[in-house]
Amino acid sequence: MMSPCEKRRNQVARIFVAGHKGMVGSAICRQLQGHSDVEVLTATRSEVDLTDQSVVRQYFADKHIDQVYLAAAKVGGIHANNEYPAEFIYENLMIECNIINSAYQAGVNKLLFLGSSCIYPKAVAQPMKETALLSGPLEPTNEPYAIAKIAGIKLCESYNRQYGVDYRSVMPTNLYGPNDNFHPENSHVIPALMRRFHESRERQDPQVVVWGSGNAHREFLHVDDMAAASIFVMNVARESYTSKTDPMLSHINVGTGSDCSIGELSELIASVVGYEGEIVFDKSKPDGTPRKLMDVSVLGSLGWNHSVDLETGLRSTYSWFCQNQGLFRGRAA
Repeated sequence: MMSPCEKRRNQVARIFVAGHKGMVGSAICRQLQGHSDVEVLTATRSEVDLTDQSVVRQYFADKHIDQVYLAAAKVGGIHANNEYPAEFIYENLMIECNIINSAYQAGVNKLLFLGSSCIYPKAVAQPMKETALLSGPLEPTNEPYAIAKIAGIKLCESYNRQYGVDYRSVMPTNLYGPNDNFHPENSHVIPALMRRFHESRERQDPQVVVWGSGNAHREFLHVDDMAAASIFVMNVARESYTSKTDPMLSHINVGTGSDCSIGELSELIASVVGYEGEIVFDKSKPDGTPRKLMDVSVLGSLGWNHSVDLETGLRSTYSWFCQNQGLFRGRAA
């Protein structure tokens, strides 16, 4: 295991976290800022539009960056992916292409790209191994987003093969935690349900309607675990990383290795929030992929395992939500 970062000319390492305001990026920043030998660089969209090639190239040329965590992305749940497929594929492709190419042009040797478990085919053996990539058709509801994430993996691999840089990729399972998106329609399942149960409890609604049959299974990882895994993978010795991966199949899964049904998740969130009404499942709404469970044996063999169990993570996330309701109250979007 290497030190928390590689230093440039024995100085403090300058690490750019793209997407620092997002759930994952903010968690990575919190953990990196605990290292005295790191200078964390961030930029808001108004400062650096990551979809603008010339702006990104100039930012890298000016900042003398040592490492990049590419956590910036346009994200959303089933509804958002169905409604805005063009935006999802375009913006994510632009962000990845601009950052990865600009990093190479600026001499950045180490980069970590954060993908998603949706890169794997809809009908794939469970748990999903890294080798399942490109082995079958994708889930239609989020195919544009998944294609963009697959392109990011292949960008990293191609730059490694042609230029000899050290660009790595991690594929997280479904994430949740502080700074999640709690939009009532465009969020992922945990924040959407947490807000719905919270507001229903406040209104004393007799029932809460949950999309789908409740039978689909999902795996969930707390964002603090994801940040820890990202920093771990970035700093694993190169020979160890390459011994567990292939030049054209180099990504590593990040998850817990266990899942639960949406029905079970709904009951657990209702309990955490304190909602005591009826839970009703709307089977006219899509379930998405029937099951998404990661095989995390590669990451485990490198020496990393998650530390936050689901109930503990949900309780801390709900506490954060309650403390930050002002960020969400009154928002229809």
